[in-house]
Amino acid sequence: MNEPSTLVRCSWANPANALYRVYHDEEWGVPCTDETRLFEMLNLEGAQAGLSWSTILAKRENYHAAFDGWDAKKIARYGEADMTRLVGDAGIVRNRLKIGSAINNAHAVLPLIDEFGGLVPYLWSWVGGVPIANRRPAGERAPARTELSDALSKDLIARGFRFVGSTICTRICRQWGWSMIMRRSAFDQLAKASESDRESSHRAI
Repeated sequence: MNEPSTLVRCSWANPANALYRVYHDEEWGVPCTDETRLFEMLNLEGAQAGLSWSTILAKRENYHAAFDGWDAKKIARYGEADMTRLVGDAGIVRNRLKIGSAINNAHAVLPLIDEFGGLVPYLWSWVGGVPIANRRPAGERAPARTELSDALSKDLIARGFRFVGSTICTRICRQWGWSMIMRRSAFDQLAKASESDRESSHRAI
């Protein structure tokens, strides 16, 4: 069934790419409190550096398998044999620095469990547990970095995380639903309206 023309996605969400559509419609900008998925996305954003997000999405399942389902405790126990295995895995980005950063980030996550209860409470503490309701005029480009992303990046680096520069942290904030919530809400409202229209059409038939 064709989607209604009123359902407008963000310009970066290539409608011809099924992975992009699903990611945009079901994950991007939706507040996330899943510990494993937040750790996954933190590392996938780092892996994207210098590449396209479509490249990373295409390799996402391979990453999930290669990194033990993004279990931080397991990844923190990786040794040189695992590094060799990962560098030789054609299903992921075979960059030793990026692979090493994921392993390093697993080590950095563990202290957060004792201090905050996990990665989720630590990250959400930056916005008081509530998404930031930003409003931007249609067509206005969002900034590549913000005061929040600068502060988050600085703290993550101080805690030992890698590939977490301010620009990456800005994408993370939007991805996890911390900011641009008004655009996300607008899309959700249109999606719900479209679904309601389809249900009404089925009942009419």
